[in-house]
Amino acid sequence: MKTLSTFTAAAALAMTAGIANAEVKIGIAAEPYPPFAEKAADGSWKGWEIEIVNALCTAMEEDCEIVPIAWDGIIPALLSEKIDVITASMSITEERMKTIDFSDKYYNTPAVLVGPKSMEMTGDPASLDGRYVGVQVSTTHANYVDAHFADTAEVKTYNTFDEHNQDLVAGRIDAVVGDSLAFQDFLNSDAGQDYEVKAELNDVAIFGPGVGGGIRKGDTELREKMNAAIQQIREDGTYDAISDKYFNFDIYGG
Repeated sequence: MKTLSTFTAAAALAMTAGIANAEVKIGIAAEPYPPFAEKAADGSWKGWEIEIVNALCTAMEEDCEIVPIAWDGIIPALLSEKIDVITASMSITEERMKTIDFSDKYYNTPAVLVGPKSMEMTGDPASLDGRYVGVQVSTTHANYVDAHFADTAEVKTYNTFDEHNQDLVAGRIDAVVGDSLAFQDFLNSDAGQDYEVKAELNDVAIFGPGVGGGIRKGDTELREKMNAAIQQIREDGTYDAISDKYFNFDIYGG
């Protein structure tokens, strides 16, 4: 009995240690999305969202592993338990909340329409009549374009953010819709010097209250830990210290 008890205790200790050391798999989009996330020359990932993820993992006292997943497969990867959290600039929406849960928001920036400086267009669908508008597939921006612009504009979808920017510069489309901050690097680049923000786009029903961490339904413990971590890094100055390296405004939003 003593031998069995010793074995049982050892097994229980090993199982406990295994649970304690289990890594939280953080899913990010495999496609570059600067300044939020992009692959560095050495193969590591860098960017504002990557630094925020690292800070959240420290605050949660969790070992985390970054797992790049193609954007259109990232929710299925969460549901199949290949990853535990999505931190890929995913907006909290009612439609997505039918399938997954979210943490509290960790940033919120508006969507915009971007086009050539030489071309007259606004957020009014009539101003896009007959024009070609590009947008990344499976995003809230694509939902907005479908809801507001599809009746007047010719819509072209892309797998990545960079692809529609490249087609814009090549003249294959007339405008693109996406996150205002994600366009920052493009508009400040040589390639983007002839383009500008034409309009800010608002629809709370489509865009939701902001960006949060996507979590499987029922994983209440992880969601609560992440919410507490977001609050902690907001209060202790870590969030602002990271954000100040990238932005000259409050990315958290109102």
